[in-house]
Amino acid sequence: MSSVFILIAIIAFIVLATAKFKLHPFITLLLAAFLLSFSSGLPLADTAKTISDGFGGILGYIGLVIVLGTIIGVILEKSGAAITMAEAVIKLLGPRFPTLTVSIIGYLVSIPVFCDSGYVILNSLKQSLANRMKVSSVAMSVALATGLYATHTFVPPTPGPIAAAGNLGLESSLGVVIGVGLLVSAFAAAAGLLWANRFKHEQPDGEGAEELIEQAEAFEQMKQRYGVLPSTFNAFAPIFIPILLICLGSVANFPAAPFGKDTAYQLLNFLGQPLNALLIGLFLSFSLLKGANKLEQFSEHIASGLVSAAPILLITGAGGAFGAVIKATEVGSYLGMTLSGLGVGIFMPFLVSAALKSAQGSSTVALVTTSALVAPMLGDIGLGSEMGRVLTVMAIGAGAMTVSHANDSFFWVVTQFSKMSVPQAYRAQTMATLVQGVTAMVVVYILTLIML
Repeated sequence: MSSVFILIAIIAFIVLATAKFKLHPFITLLLAAFLLSFSSGLPLADTAKTISDGFGGILGYIGLVIVLGTIIGVILEKSGAAITMAEAVIKLLGPRFPTLTVSIIGYLVSIPVFCDSGYVILNSLKQSLANRMKVSSVAMSVALATGLYATHTFVPPTPGPIAAAGNLGLESSLGVVIGVGLLVSAFAAAAGLLWANRFKHEQPDGEGAEELIEQAEAFEQMKQRYGVLPSTFNAFAPIFIPILLICLGSVANFPAAPFGKDTAYQLLNFLGQPLNALLIGLFLSFSLLKGANKLEQFSEHIASGLVSAAPILLITGAGGAFGAVIKATEVGSYLGMTLSGLGVGIFMPFLVSAALKSAQGSSTVALVTTSALVAPMLGDIGLGSEMGRVLTVMAIGAGAMTVSHANDSFFWVVTQFSKMSVPQAYRAQTMATLVQGVTAMVVVYILTLIML
């Protein structure tokens, strides 16, 4: 019983340190690993090695994949590819379904681009569409934000889901994670869209709402700054070709061996490994660059991507260290056996992740911490199979979007750019993320009934 209280105290420390004292999640998780080691009786001589091995182990599995995915996202953002992707969706759907259009745009763009950056890039486009189609800016803002948010928490190569998959030993099964993530996130995006449509006749009531007209006019100026935008194929290729290769690689490794075991299998197995697939995506992104100094631009974007990836890598590594200590002290397996008697199953990782997300604000921290915490317990609560672990990533992702409020940077990006007041943003954006998280978790539960 003392093990349970120790773990609860450690989780409380993580929440207090990150939410109240604003301590960086990297050092918080690292300190949590040491505290858990000391309080659980792990031999002092083994503490440093366990933490170091856990830190290096998770980054050895998934670190380069996070780096390459982040760099590709930076290049798509800086080259105007995200705008091309958005305009392709607009051409496909036309002006008939404005909120659906921006939701799909967000859903696609947030696979390679962080949702905060995606919202900033697409805000003026969203406002231009809202003015042109005579639709409420609030509804359009929430539809875009929830579309972005859906894939941000469920679909690799977004770093949070990749880190969670790595902690749960799914680094060689990312194709399955992507496939299930696309399905679950589609339901989450649809739920967010339906909530957004409740505000079709409500206008922003925050300070500076009159600036929305200027935002709409800024869209054309922004397009001009990008110059000639990439073609539709070139814009989508760096992210969707790697995703296709990863999925084909997973299919090639199915027990039925659909591609046999000869040349086709060997080729797809090689190209479908996440590191190899994303390296191909990085080379494809080179075609997005313009001008005579492409190599110089490429190097600058890589440097920028490395800067963006660094804190995510550190948090992921610290989460791996925390998970390694949990595994070494057997706290996790004890708690797993205790929870198995309660029958909470797949809802346990959801509740832990939702509590962490709501308390400290970061979806990535919630994904990393919860996955490290629950990894040793999965066998005891009936989720030790490959699909059980995949659905656990989805449950954690559902919790990691429940809910976005004042301690989340994304909440303030949406609020400030959409010119909603804070009370209005709580009704529109925060409630939308609650609806999304609960809907996604219901879908995950149904999938457990079908697949496990």
